Amino acid sequence: MPLDTPSLARFLSAVHPYDALSEETMNALLPCFEARAYAEGEVIYELGSELEGLFLIHEGQVEIRDGNDVPVSLLSRRNSFGERGLLREGAAVTSAKATSDCQLVILPRADFHVLLDQEEAARKFFDRSRTAKPQKADLATSRVEVLMAPAPLTCPAGTTVREAAQIMHSRHISSVCITDGPALLGIATIRDLSGKVVGGALPFDTPISEIMTPNPVTLSPSDIGSDVLHMMMERKIGHVPVTDAGKLVGIVTQTDLTRFQAVSSAELVSEIAHAPDADSMAEVTARIPQLLLQLVAGGNRHEVVTRLITDIADTATRRLLALAEAEFGPPPVPYLWLACGSQGRQEQTGVSDQDNCIIIDDAVDESQLPYFAQLAEFVCKGLDTCGYVFCPGDMMASNPRWCQPLQVWRDYFTNWVDKPSPEAQMLASVMFDLRPIGGTMSLFEQLQEDTLDMASRNSIFVAHMISNSLKHTPPLGLLRGFATIRSGEHKNQLDLKHNGVVPVVDLGRVYALQGRLTEANTRARLEAAMAAGVLSQAGGQDLLDAYDLIAETRLEHQAAQVKSGEAPDNYLAPADLSDFERSHLRDAFVVVKSLQSALGHGKGMFG
Repeated sequence: MPLDTPSLARFLSAVHPYDALSEETMNALLPCFEARAYAEGEVIYELGSELEGLFLIHEGQVEIRDGNDVPVSLLSRRNSFGERGLLREGAAVTSAKATSDCQLVILPRADFHVLLDQEEAARKFFDRSRTAKPQKADLATSRVEVLMAPAPLTCPAGTTVREAAQIMHSRHISSVCITDGPALLGIATIRDLSGKVVGGALPFDTPISEIMTPNPVTLSPSDIGSDVLHMMMERKIGHVPVTDAGKLVGIVTQTDLTRFQAVSSAELVSEIAHAPDADSMAEVTARIPQLLLQLVAGGNRHEVVTRLITDIADTATRRLLALAEAEFGPPPVPYLWLACGSQGRQEQTGVSDQDNCIIIDDAVDESQLPYFAQLAEFVCKGLDTCGYVFCPGDMMASNPRWCQPLQVWRDYFTNWVDKPSPEAQMLASVMFDLRPIGGTMSLFEQLQEDTLDMASRNSIFVAHMISNSLKHTPPLGLLRGFATIRSGEHKNQLDLKHNGVVPVVDLGRVYALQGRLTEANTRARLEAAMAAGVLSQAGGQDLLDAYDLIAETRLEHQAAQVKSGEAPDNYLAPADLSDFERSHLRDAFVVVKSLQSALGHGKGMFG
């Protein structure tokens, strides 16, 4: 049946971003839409064709296929499509076909671009490229929810001052919030205990409610650091409870503010560089989650956050190497310690194990090898103490296989390239991310150059590496949503590592191999691949935008866990995302899948 204007208005009022537009804007936009019916099996547009506008499904289902005719989405009511092509010269980057009788509404191309120009909500929704972010976290402008300590110490009003003092002493905390259920009644501090109880000679069984400050001033999680500072200075207080809808959710103290200002990557690096042992270093690395939270809250880009966090691991490694040499004496021949995995790519987050190896100068003799075995054991154990847990696959320098002379490493890479077995593909994937950390850097330079040249010229090896890179796939469910984990501890969640960032990491590694690129960092590899012509500008920019969104979603998830007092992980429930966030994340996964498909069909440089 025809879609009249009132019906269209009601429909659009439940579709983002139109639900965010003013009534005046919507009234002007409604006449621009055209309703059109498509029969089951009818092609809506072909790949590369000129798009007449933005398509929005009112009824029915539409299948979207990528440039290699691989289905990537099955869309239904309230889903729009065609925006990627409209934002790229107007040519379709996918194909679309009705899989049932459909009724679509079409916003013509010109009107679509006017909408983007005039309405921020529309621009934010349809333009999936990354926006600029500030580069530094600032105490005065950071939100209170980042500064506060969650789950503050509480007690009921009838608690005696003796009991309250004992609890505060055992927890090393200078204040206690007095509550009635979730409601805040007052706050008592060490100063209250000393001044009112000890100084006032009150008995120790006095109820805490008699000495507390009743109805204290509070802030909300959405307030900012300057509000805390001004309140503390104006009222001469050192503790500010944080409430949300009348419920106590946290507290900010002068200690919290000092800690926030002190937690910086430079401070942590400095402390680690002068630490006397691994246990002292572990006390510093324990603050990395707070640093992660601060960096993410400050709006830093994901590649900045992971680089700063990786710098701490690099410093810890170099300090442990120095401590090892101090204990075992100077090395008998030159050597080089290298990191691979996320540390090698400078992409560490709040969850990292260790992957490393040693290249020893070929001048070494058998009698000198035990020295390097001792050194490797010392450093790997030290890294584990610091929270960089042992690699589950034992890809560490403490494994004799990965602590070998340079010529053995040359033989390793030659064999992996000449005989690309499944194990060889896996090992090559890890070892192509090698990055020198400490020692004689020249031991790696020629090895890397020769290996890239040898590997890139071996078409069979490249084909195997491409196949290996496609084993990790984005978590896309064909019916609109995500393919979440089906069972176990993380059922109904997304693995943002193995199905999120890893597929892009694998693509970047293959592009680096094809282009003989020496970069190890994924984002740097994608940019270098575009510059070298291995990856097209359009496909590369889409992949960069998709990677940025996935990586930043992962970091924001980990930061939220840290803020809630949880250990950070890589598992996110789609239900925790807004419709807007789910839509953008799914589109990012579609881009990654399309580039995987292009690479699998031998079209990597045209993606």
